[in-house]
Amino acid sequence: MTKTALAIDLGGTELRAALVTERGDIAAFAATRTDARGGPEAVIEQMVGLVEKVRGEAPDARPVGLGVGAPGPLDPEAGIVVDAPTLTGWKNVPLVAILGRRLGLPVRLENDANAAALGEWRFGAGQGTQSMVFVTVSTGIGAGVIVDGRLLHGRRGLAGEIGHMAISDRPERCACGSTGCFEALASGTALAREAAKLVASGAAPGLARIAGADPVTGRHVAEAARAGDAPALALLNEEARWLGIGLTNLLHLYSPERLILGGGVGSLLPLMRAEIERTIRQRAMLAFRDIPVVGAKLGSHAGLVGAASLVL
Repeated sequence: MTKTALAIDLGGTELRAALVTERGDIAAFAATRTDARGGPEAVIEQMVGLVEKVRGEAPDARPVGLGVGAPGPLDPEAGIVVDAPTLTGWKNVPLVAILGRRLGLPVRLENDANAAALGEWRFGAGQGTQSMVFVTVSTGIGAGVIVDGRLLHGRRGLAGEIGHMAISDRPERCACGSTGCFEALASGTALAREAAKLVASGAAPGLARIAGADPVTGRHVAEAARAGDAPALALLNEEARWLGIGLTNLLHLYSPERLILGGGVGSLLPLMRAEIERTIRQRAMLAFRDIPVVGAKLGSHAGLVGAASLVL
C-alpha cells in the first residue's frame, strides 16, 4: 500500500486538510472557513473534524502521521504556535501536543511558508536543487529558505521573515508597525492600496469598471492588465520593480540556485517577469544575475504537500 500522511494548512481565512501520498499526490481533500475569531479550542475542533472527514474519504489508508502548516511566529521544535496575528487568542498554543492526544498520531508543526517551500522543493519547482528560496506574495510576503539541502529555521524557527526587511525609506506603514518593509511595498495588499489610489483619482477608468462597487484588489489589477489596460500594466510594472529589489536582496543573502515565486501575486509572474529580471540585472552583483526566477508548480496545495512531507 502507498505510504500516506495527513496534512493541515491553517490559514486565517481558510482551513484545509488532505491525505497526501509519498509521491506528493493529494488522495483526499476537505476545507472550511476558519473560525478565526473563535479562539484555539474552536479551530482545533475544526481541525479534528476535517481530519476525520479526510480519513473517511480513504478508509483503507493508514497515515503515518500529521503535518501542520500554520502562520507564525511559531516554534516547530516545541510544537507551539507562539503568536498567530490572524487568529484570535493564539498565543503559546501547544498545538502538536493537543492534536497528538486528540488524533493518536505523531504530529509535526511548521511555519506555513516553510511548509510550502518544502512542498515545492521536494515535489514542485524546486526539485533537483540543494539551495532555493520560495517566496509567497499574497496578502503579505513570506519565505521558506532551503540552504545546502536543509530548511533554514534560525532561532525559534523565525528565519525567513523577509516581508519585514526594509527596502525603502518610503513612509508606507507595514502591518508589523514599521515602515518601508518589503511587504508594505510589494504585497498584494500594497498593490491593492496603490490601485485604489489610482481609481480614486479618476486615472484608471478601466480598472474602476472591472472593480465596480467592490474594493479594488490585485485580482482586478491582473484582469485589467491582461486586457491591456495601461494604468493596470503600470501598476504591475511598479509591483515588479519592488519585487525585483527584494529578490535581489535574497540572491545576495542566500545564493540560491533558484527563486520560486508563489501566492496570489506571485502567480502573475508572466506579466511581471521582464521588469523583475531587468531590476535584478540592474541591481545584483554579476555572479547572481543568472539565477532563474520561476513560478511555483503546486499552487495552493504546496503547503499541504510540504506539511505532509514533514512526517513522510
